Formats: sequence, structure tokens, C-alpha cells
Amino acid sequence: MSPVIRINLFEGLSSQEFYCWAKDAAISLTDKIVSCNASFNEEKICSSAMRLMFQILSWNFRQSTVPPDLSNFKPNAFSAGIRHEATLLKKFERTLVQPGLSWREPLISSGQIAWVLNLYATLRQKLSADVIWFDSPLAVSTRELILQLCSLTGTVFPSDNGHAQINHLLQILSCIMQWIEPPEVVIKEIRLGRSESEFIDGCHALLSIATLTTPLLFNNLLLSLRPFGTIHFLSILTSDVVKTDLVNHDEEETWTAEALDILLETWNVIFGTSDGDKNSISAEGRAVSAKLFNNIVESYLEAAAATAYDEDDNAEHFVASVSKRDERLESYAVIARAAAEITIPFLINVFSQRVSHLNQIIGKSDPTRILEELYWILLMIGHVLMDAGEGETALIPETLKAGFPNFLEEAQHPVVVLSWSIIDFSRRSLDPETRAAYFSPRLMEAVVWFLARWVDTYLMPVDGTKVHISSASDSLKHGPLSSKRILLNFAGEHKQGEMVLDIIARICINALTSYPGEKELQALTCQKLLVALVRRRNVCSRLLSMDSWLDLARAFSNERSLFSLNPRLQRSLAENLVCAASSLKDAEASNQYVRDLIGPMTSYLAEMSARNDLKDIAQLPDAMYTVNCLLERLIGVARATQPRTQKALFDVCVAVMNPLITLLEAYKNQPSVVYLIIKFSVDFVDGQIAFLNAKDTSVLVSFCLQLLQAYSSQNIGKLSLSHSSTLLGGAQVEDYKDLLALLQLLTNLCSKDLIDFSPDETGSPDIAEVVFVGLHIVSPLISFDLLKFPKLSSCYFRLISHMLEVYPEKVVLLTKEAFAQVIASLDFGIQHQDLDAVDMCLRAINALASFLYRDKTVGREGLVARTVDSKGSNGELQENISSHFLRLLLQLVLFEDFRVDLTGSAADALLPLILCEQDLYQRLVQEFIDKQPIDSLRTRLAKSFHSLTSSNNLSSSLDRPNRHRFRKNFHEFLTEISGLRIK
Repeated sequence: MSPVIRINLFEGLSSQEFYCWAKDAAISLTDKIVSCNASFNEEKICSSAMRLMFQILSWNFRQSTVPPDLSNFKPNAFSAGIRHEATLLKKFERTLVQPGLSWREPLISSGQIAWVLNLYATLRQKLSADVIWFDSPLAVSTRELILQLCSLTGTVFPSDNGHAQINHLLQILSCIMQWIEPPEVVIKEIRLGRSESEFIDGCHALLSIATLTTPLLFNNLLLSLRPFGTIHFLSILTSDVVKTDLVNHDEEETWTAEALDILLETWNVIFGTSDGDKNSISAEGRAVSAKLFNNIVESYLEAAAATAYDEDDNAEHFVASVSKRDERLESYAVIARAAAEITIPFLINVFSQRVSHLNQIIGKSDPTRILEELYWILLMIGHVLMDAGEGETALIPETLKAGFPNFLEEAQHPVVVLSWSIIDFSRRSLDPETRAAYFSPRLMEAVVWFLARWVDTYLMPVDGTKVHISSASDSLKHGPLSSKRILLNFAGEHKQGEMVLDIIARICINALTSYPGEKELQALTCQKLLVALVRRRNVCSRLLSMDSWLDLARAFSNERSLFSLNPRLQRSLAENLVCAASSLKDAEASNQYVRDLIGPMTSYLAEMSARNDLKDIAQLPDAMYTVNCLLERLIGVARATQPRTQKALFDVCVAVMNPLITLLEAYKNQPSVVYLIIKFSVDFVDGQIAFLNAKDTSVLVSFCLQLLQAYSSQNIGKLSLSHSSTLLGGAQVEDYKDLLALLQLLTNLCSKDLIDFSPDETGSPDIAEVVFVGLHIVSPLISFDLLKFPKLSSCYFRLISHMLEVYPEKVVLLTKEAFAQVIASLDFGIQHQDLDAVDMCLRAINALASFLYRDKTVGREGLVARTVDSKGSNGELQENISSHFLRLLLQLVLFEDFRVDLTGSAADALLPLILCEQDLYQRLVQEFIDKQPIDSLRTRLAKSFHSLTSSNNLSSSLDRPNRHRFRKNFHEFLTEISGLRIK
């Protein structure tokens, strides 16, 4: 019986009995435990019973259904504020508990929930003076059960308009409030040594309750117990935790971060799905959330000022990392947007105050504190005004579109006012004196980060012209629509969009040239802000007509100022500058822009490679750095290939092909340069191969062949091979990168035949032959130790599998040594690699065996004559390829831990091998059967092997129907011999 079936039967027949048994066992010890007369073993029994009850309620009650007489339960309950579609507890590995109607008696009707709550409350009152009691097994297991009961929902409650479930939540809320109230006092006690576990569990309980209720009901629950609502209390709790987290310098004291994560997820549940619907929360709730956000901002500003003079590694002690920081700020933004009409004017005021203060103290006192405050204000505002939008089209948040119905004038709209305030402040960085006085590298990082998000969201949005209001009277009738129109148009193409675009382009130039050595700032500029500027064609088309952008392009092409950038950033910069060309409507203009941009650097490489003293100057640090930068730029250029600019890019890069081969020889002892040359070739082939005609393809393939031959003739790969045994120790883990890049190059060449269905032309290169030449060069350099690297292994086996499937006849072109390496690597892949690698190896063997069988049926020798080393029952032997792989697969299926996910691939590979070597197959099968010690087992195995090759009208064909029949036979064969394999 399968585990799933056993669990379902247990769930359906016995889970309630076990739950009730555990409950009775716990109840029987309650009096002794409460009176403190219980022994250690009795407390342990009670704790174990509680834990069993918790585990039973943790099951997935998938069989629970809503009975017909309760079909109206959900809508009625929802009308009272109960939510049933909630699934937001998974982030903290918790689930909703929906056991169904049959559990109503043991859980709801008998009042057992009140017993658990009263037990914990009584023990807590008696024993809370003992600070270690909160982490005792009994306390922890009881709280776990309470939390699970807090997540109870569904038809376990009667159909009474949600009243029973609301009373149930109120019971639990009244209990857990003792764990977390008053927050300031509880937090102080924890910081003095009390365990934080109960406090964390209380936060989890609030999250569960919020997940099960609408914001209105969630807020009203506490009003029946306290003079304030739940959202009001949650805001106080969150504010206190934020303050504690920000001043918490002890890295080992992480409980505040955990509590804050839970509380912020609770706010996400309350506000995160409203999409600007103000009816989802009361005006009081919005005011409370606004006050909370304002307190959070002030707490962050206090922390920023306090840490402004800390060392870099401590300056952001209150956030673990950039990703964690952004996750926090995104959650704060959700709170802010719920009351945007309050919080955004507050942000305007905070920002303007800091800028005004900065203006007053410049030249008079140290501005470090105020600059650090501005850094955090910009981050906070950026998250409030814009969503992350990573990998997606950035959109204006719906809550902001609908959040200002009373603002009908663009100049007064808070989002517009705040945006222009920050852009005006950013523009000051263009003045050298102001930049030196105001804009530290760290502040500029925040400015560039903000502008990158703002450009993506507000600058010339594509749908900005789609929202129209015909008259002022219509504006009054459609306030939210008017607000949306304002946000979509205030930085549009026909307003101030072009002016802002020019400012931002000039800020990019300053960020790249005026802050030497500031890698983070330059990375944000190249990889965030420039990417945002060139992402949309309508923005790009305006950008390329501006002197500011042309100044950047000229500096890139003809000046050395941008060579101060990290070489890897040269790649991003080049890619963005080339991508912009695709926005030009005139193809010739696009191509001319590309030639002007790239031509100077390709000319430099050509001139350098032609120098008679190349060997001498190539090793000079200055020359090597320049070559590295230019190669990184070429990689960026290759990655920017688009249909409109493809031809110009190809023509310009063709001029550098021969120089790169010359430089490969000159830098054969410099692995970093060798790798960059190969990497450019990989990306260039990847971007260009789909567009090329036969003539251009021939040029490209010839270059690749020259590259491979130069790599081989210079013995460049020797270093990787000789050190492969030390790679896994991490000493020289980078040495295999050039081999990986070469494999990627060969794989990219293969794609030409997959996408090009045009008839062959005279002079069209044979890509398959080039790839096999590449395999001949690369395969001997790839040791088994190198194949333990997942990326290299995956790329190698994918290439081998593809070539053997598409061009098996080309295998005969390989030398004996290269062929032996391919066979040995397939052996290795089948026996030692992950599932994907094994699957690719089996596909390769299937293709090879199918080719061998077809050759054999027509009497051709071909690969049939090739021999390899195999291991037979009598030791080492020489045999042909099909015999070798037949032995290997039977070993895998009969003796190894064969994985069922490979059944189809293994069957496809085994069928042609059996057809090729029927005599050997029968002999190996008989040997296997004869070794079995039991007669009945031998009979059963003989019958299974016979059915494998004879049932379902199996024939000696390799067509699709016959392969399908053999797959079915093989699956039945594996099922039959399950458990009989010899280990």
C-alpha cells in the first residue's frame, strides 16, 4: 500500500480518534499540572499529547468538501467578514486548517478550544516569573496547538453567517493579547532576558487572524475587548518593533527582525490586495496606517543620523542586505499607499525640510548626518511612488492612481509635487560646486536608484495618451480618472518629459565620470538607470536627438574618461548605448550611429594587433587593461544585437575577427584575456547566427574555426586540464570557464541548422563538421573532474546529445582519441551525473545506437567497426559500441538504483541496442537469470524478459509506433522485477 493511500485512510478513518485520545490524555493530567503537582514524565506526556494534536491538525485535509446543505456558507460568512480564499500563510510554512464538517464536534461543539486557551493562560499566570518556562516543551507545544487552532476555517464552523468563527477568533485573540500587550513593556522584558518565543507566536497569531478576516472585521475584533481596534494596536506593535530593530546592534539578536517580517506580512495581507479600493478599510484605519508609516520614517531618519559616521560595514546594521532592505521598504510602501493622501504630503514635507536644512548648513557645518537622512528618504519615497518592476513592465501603482480624487490640477497633485521636488534636487548635482558640497557618492547612489525607477514608471509612459477627460465638468465627476490622467501625463512627451530626460542623461554622465572608483554608483548607473532609459522606444527616440546623450556616446567612442569604469561595467555601458540605436526610425541612421560608436575601438584593436612590437607592448599593464576594457565592450555590443542594427554590428565586428585571433596568440598566457575573446565569440554568434545568409555565415563559421584551432595550437587548454583535479578544492575554480565558453560557442553554432530551413547554397559552410572539429579540440581537455561542475557538465552533454541526434554520421570524423573521450564521457554521465545529464546521455546513446542499427541493416561498416573498452563478467574486453552500451544499460537497469523518471529515455536507448546485439542480449539475460538462487525467481525473470521483447506485437522496426510499444513493455518489465535487482 502506498504511503499516500495509508495516509488518506488514516485521515478518513482514525485521525479524529487519535486526536480525541491525545486530548483526553492531556486533560487527564491538567489538574496535576495546574496545581504544580505533576511529575516530569506527566508533563512530558501532556506535552507529547499536545504535539500530536498539533501534528494531526497540520495534515492537508484534502478530502474535506462543503456539503450541499451548507452551499451558502461561504457567501454568508464573507458578508460577516470571514475570508475563505486566503492562502498567504505559506511564506512562514503555515497553512489554513480546514478539516471539514465531521470535525465540528471534537473541535468546536465540545468547547475544547477554550480548555486549551485556559490551560495556557493559567500556567502562564503561575509560571511566567520563570523566564525559561516560555521555552519549555509544554509551553511551546501548547502555543503551537493554539496557533494551529487560530488558522481553523471552513465547514468545521456552522452556517450561521460566520458568528461561530468570529467568536472562535475572539477567544484566541483575548488569549494572545496577553502575550504581546503592552508591546513596549513586553519588548523591554525580552531585551532584559525573557524568551521572545511567545511574542513571536503572538505575531503569527495576528497574521493568521488577518488572513482569515476582511480588514474591517480584523479591526473590529479587538474593539469588543479593548477601547481601540486591532489595526490601531497592530500599528503600535509594529512601530515599537521597528524602533527596537533599528537600535538593535547585536547581530545575534535576530528576534526583532523575525517579528517585523511577520508583522509586515500582516500589513501586506490587510492592504496588499486593495488596489486602491478605499472601501476595504475605514477612514480611521487609514489614519492609523498613516501615523504608523510616519513613525517608521522618523525612526529610520533617527537611525540614519545616529549611524551616519559608522564604518561602511556597520552603516546599514539595521538591514541584512540590499534585497532584505528593499523587501522591508516595499512592505512599508504598502502601508503608506493605503493612506497616500496623508503619507505623500508628509514625505514632501520631510524631504523639503531636509533639503532646506542642507542649504542652511552647507559651508558652515558637517552635512554628513543630513546627507544620510536624505539617502534613506529617497529610498523610502522611491518604494512608495514606484513598484519594483524587476523583469516586468513598470506601472504606476493603482493605489496612487485612485488615491487623490480631490486633486484635479496637475501642479497641486502630491505625487507630481514630490516627483518634481526630487528631480529639481537631483539637477543640482550637475553643478560642480554644488555636487562637491551636497552630493556624496552614497547620496548619488540613492538619486540614481530613484531616477531609474521613476523613469521606468512615470517618464513618457506608453499609455499616457490613452486617458482623456473631455472637460472640467467631467473631471469633477471622475476624480480618480482625472488623477490617473495627471499621473500618466505630467512627465509625458508633450509636457516636461524631454526636459527631464535631458537632465537625467547628464546626471548619468556625471555619475560615470565625476566619481572615480565608486563602483556601486557606477553599477547602478550602467545596470539600472541607463537600462531604464533605453528600454522603451518612445523614450529612446527622444534621447538620441539630445546633445547630452550624444556627448555620452562620443565620450565612449573617442575619449579615455570612461575607461576608469570597472571593466565589467564597460559591458553594460556598451550594451545600453548600442540598444538605443534600435529606436531610430531610419535604418541607415541606426547603422551609422552604431558604426560611429563602435568603429574607433575596433580600429584600435586592429592597429594594435598589426604592430611589429605586439609581443612587447601586449604585456604592459596599460595595454592589457585597455584590451580588457575593449573586449568587455565588444561583449556588450554583441549582446545588444537587434534586427535593425544587426547588419551594422556584423560589418563592424568582422573587421576585428582577425585581430582577435592575433591577440589570442599574444595573450595565450593571460587566462582572463583568452576567456574574454572566447566569450565575445559566444555572444556574437548567439546574437548574429539567426540573421545571416550563407556568405556571412561562412565568414562567421570560419572565424570560429580559426579561434578553435588557435586555442588548440597554442595549447591554451593545458592549464585547465592539468589543474582539473584541484578545481573541486576551489583553488583554481575559474580555470574551466574558457572550456565552458567554447562548448557554448559550439552549441550556438548548432542553432543555425535548427532555425535555417533555406536550401544550401554554393559555398555554404558545413556547420556540423566545424562543431565536430571543435569537439575534437575540446573533448580531450574535459576531464571527469571537470564534468563534476554542473554548468560544464550540462553544456557538454547537451551538445553531445544534440550532435549525435542530428549528425550521427559525423562521428566517424572524430579521431580515435576524441571518439574514445566522447564514449567515456557518456559512460561517466550515465553512472555519475544528475537526472538531466543522464537523460541527455541516454538520448545520445539512442541516437548513436539507432544510427548503428540502420548501418547494420544495409551492410555498412561505419561506426560498427569501432571498438571500445568494456567490463564483462570475465574482466576487461574489447567490443563494438553497441555491445558496450548494451552492457552498460543492462547494468544500470538490473543492478543499479534506476530512477523511474528515466524510463522513457532508457527504453528508447535500449531498443536499438537490443536489435543491434540480439545474441549478446540473450546471453547477458541468461547469465543474469542463472545467477538467481531460487527456481521460482528464475522462472519469473525469464517470463519478464521474454515479455519485454515479444509482447504487444513488437517488431524489429525503430518507427514511432514500435518505440511506443517497447516503452510500454519496458514500463511493465520494471514494475514486474521491482525489488528483484541485485545490489
